Amino acid sequence: MITMAMIFDSHAHYDDKRFDEDRDVFLSSLEANGVCGVLQCATNPVSCKRAIALAEQYPSIYAAVGYHPEDLEGLTPKDLDDLRSLLTHDKVVAIGEIGLDYYWDSSPRLVQQAWFVDQMRLAKEFDLPVAVHDRDAHEDTLTLLKQERPKGVLHAFSGSVEMAKEILDLGMYIGLGGVVTFQNARKTVEVAEMIPLDRLLLETDAPYMTPVPFRGRRNDSTMIRFVASRIAEIRGMDADEILSITADNARRLFRI
Repeated sequence: MITMAMIFDSHAHYDDKRFDEDRDVFLSSLEANGVCGVLQCATNPVSCKRAIALAEQYPSIYAAVGYHPEDLEGLTPKDLDDLRSLLTHDKVVAIGEIGLDYYWDSSPRLVQQAWFVDQMRLAKEFDLPVAVHDRDAHEDTLTLLKQERPKGVLHAFSGSVEMAKEILDLGMYIGLGGVVTFQNARKTVEVAEMIPLDRLLLETDAPYMTPVPFRGRRNDSTMIRFVASRIAEIRGMDADEILSITADNARRLFRI
């Protein structure tokens, strides 16, 4: 039972409509429910503003602003300028969620790559970390990360141990969430076993990727306790220790 250590959720989407009915009640109770911090990640120009509004309203929430590879249609250079204008807000601590998604292929791959590069360069200009999305695009994601060398985290890591080692060699962090509790999560378990503890972040991707034993339900930051328990089991550690270390890691990366 986790009783003392506080949870830092390094990737969530609390502007999602699945929180419409109880958003304020839930977010107002974060600290009472053992959550010391949440990185609210944007995906498009509208959700960038929502992320900042949530960060302004709730002390435990911080904002990442950026354009997700599934939300690039219709964006223009002005949208990059608009993103730039948000980066000096005192609760914007990262650029994200950015990256590549070859599963949905919502935008041409060259367009995805161009926006990914532009946003990584913006992050470096403002000395901010990035929160990177990589779905079915491991090779190109790694190539562009090696080219640009941002600081940040590969969110919801789904690659192999070999890829994880390359990400770590770049100085980046790896985010793990509910998938590590799934019965068929062999690669993720292997990554959880090998990753240096000082480079691990825990996340929900709320409301998605709910861990066992609550798969099928809406995910939220309190459920990270089940992710921590599974990683602790894999590594022969105490779950409180996993939570404490990963919260410290998040504070260090996002400088909060």
